[in-house]
Amino acid sequence: MAAPSARRILVTSALPYANGHIHLGHLVEYIQTDIFVRFQRLRGNRAIYLCADDTHGTAIMIRARAEGRSERELIAAMREAHLADFAGFQVEFDHYGSTDSDANRTLCGEIWRALRDRGLVVSRPVEQLFDPRAGVFLADRFVRGGCPKCGAADQYGDSCERCGATYSPADLVHPTSTLSGATPEVRSAEHLFVTIESLHGFLDRWTRESGALDARVANYLAGHFLGDPLRDWDVSRPAPYFGFEIPDAPGHFWYVWFDAPIGYLAATAEWCARHGESFDAWWRPGATPAEIHHFIGKDITYFHTLFWPAMLEAAGLALPTKVRIHGFLTVDGQKMSKSRGTFLLARTYLAHLDPAALRYYYASKLSGGIDDIDLNLEEFAAKVNADLVGKVVNLASRTARWLESTGLSAAYPDDGGLFTRAAADSVEIAAAYEACDFARAMRAIMLAADRANAYVDAEQPWKLAKAGPEAAQKLQDVATVSLNLFRQLAVYLAPVLPKLAADAGGLVGGPIRSWEESQTPLVGRAVGPFSPLMQRVDARQIEALLAASRAEAEAHPQGGHAVDTTTPSPAAGGDPGAALAAEPLATTCTIDDFAKVDLRVARIIAAEEVPEAKKLLKLTVSLGGDTIRTVFAGIKGFHEPTALVGRLVVVVANLAPRQMKFGLSEGMVVAASGAGAEGVYLLSPDAGALPGMRLH
Repeated sequence: MAAPSARRILVTSALPYANGHIHLGHLVEYIQTDIFVRFQRLRGNRAIYLCADDTHGTAIMIRARAEGRSERELIAAMREAHLADFAGFQVEFDHYGSTDSDANRTLCGEIWRALRDRGLVVSRPVEQLFDPRAGVFLADRFVRGGCPKCGAADQYGDSCERCGATYSPADLVHPTSTLSGATPEVRSAEHLFVTIESLHGFLDRWTRESGALDARVANYLAGHFLGDPLRDWDVSRPAPYFGFEIPDAPGHFWYVWFDAPIGYLAATAEWCARHGESFDAWWRPGATPAEIHHFIGKDITYFHTLFWPAMLEAAGLALPTKVRIHGFLTVDGQKMSKSRGTFLLARTYLAHLDPAALRYYYASKLSGGIDDIDLNLEEFAAKVNADLVGKVVNLASRTARWLESTGLSAAYPDDGGLFTRAAADSVEIAAAYEACDFARAMRAIMLAADRANAYVDAEQPWKLAKAGPEAAQKLQDVATVSLNLFRQLAVYLAPVLPKLAADAGGLVGGPIRSWEESQTPLVGRAVGPFSPLMQRVDARQIEALLAASRAEAEAHPQGGHAVDTTTPSPAAGGDPGAALAAEPLATTCTIDDFAKVDLRVARIIAAEEVPEAKKLLKLTVSLGGDTIRTVFAGIKGFHEPTALVGRLVVVVANLAPRQMKFGLSEGMVVAASGAGAEGVYLLSPDAGALPGMRLH
């Protein structure tokens, strides 16, 4: 229970998008935030950690369509997967919500009305990119092209990763749809905007004077945005779109970036409802305001430091106390790569390595600044083995067993001032944690561990154990010092390594609940049986992790789930020779005969039923580049059209076109069927194949 004078701290991480699994890049932020929250609680402050899945947008709609399920079925499955990944890394939330909630819809409406009342909402036509093959307006993240400011190639449609510029997708140089590879068309549609230029003065003052931002971030905003008039913020999208329809603008939906940050408010409202607390006490300015700390990656700095504060100010809500911005993760000095096996999913890591090892390694790298951090896998193994196993756990493993029968000494022995010196370190370590400079905290903790191990090396308890009864008291005293120094380190490391702290409490002294437990040594206590607290990281574990990651990438090159798009057949597992017996092999042909058939990999970019045909589906397939074909395939009833979009298939590309009453068929999709089977089974190439590749 927090003391009456304790700080009240509301902490959020950026909401993970419900379109993919958590990977190690994501975990930089969630581990960083979890460490900060655990530290605040250890200090006696009241900190609540709130988050949610970000669930709206075109990406969710397209993926659900491709997988043949509803958007809400998709986001429910991803929520379960996300929570399992977070739990695996001991990231604990007080509440984990969803932006597709009633609370979020209500709060979006309230903020929208506040913006309307302030005269900040305007409507005007927008020329937006439209994918003529997929039949949808393209969200920012579904368009890539050259940055209109710095010229960097292959940038997303809303912001440049190289120079940080923000822009409209229509501004991109040579834009391309990531859905189909088509060149988007420019079409006009009515959009709603929030005009934040009237809040320019407020934002200029807040970014420079509030203390919420690192000076480098404030200078970046001043140089890139606040030196010019602020662009109006496009906050609506026309149908079709998965999200909340705007109440006073039927047919228009709030853009995902409008309702996503409001998810922080909705998660708070839901948590308050569960615990009988006041939402206003956390989100309204008052005499004793709560602190609000947002943890985000540097790629969404603009949204959280300009547009979000503008929304909060317009709605009369409390502004962030701190926006804590971290950099990106690289692996072995490079961007995460599927081909190298370094695009590491959380679930893949958990199958091979201890999550505590990654929590510590990230902590040792995070300085509280916006610089990128690198997961050097060789250094990772060496650092975890040297620091956690060789220094911290070693203190207990070398001495605890000698105290199982005697317990700790009745009085704390003379240790040459080691415990007192490490207790004094708590001020520096706490200040580093508070500043999110976890790397500095880890360095100070490991220096204390070095001093403790030097003491054990000098006293040589293993020799005392062999010296007989006359050395028994000395052995108990040395082991008492060693175990107290270990538990003191466990207190300091508790925010980073909660399981180690729990195991240390189980060994001696009970659960670690307060930072102040680092100040007083334990005496006269029983000591439980020692069991290994942490295993060394083996190079073979890392090799297995990378191999598994490569296999995962090959199986799912688009980053999604494995999806069974066929209809299960009762013949599965039946007579393996029945199909061949019913349809014997054809007469032999020469290689020249076979070479005449041009078999190509193609991607289905659209699929629809032919109402007047009993067996046909109309497929639009891409053979790469601008080569598009229409194929009528006799697979109706065995495959849902929506589930086929995005799938790779094999087509006979040089088959003479055939005019049918439904239209011109320009090829044939290769499929299998036969005796005893009730399905028609499309052939798919191995992962990694690309449209246009020829089968040989």
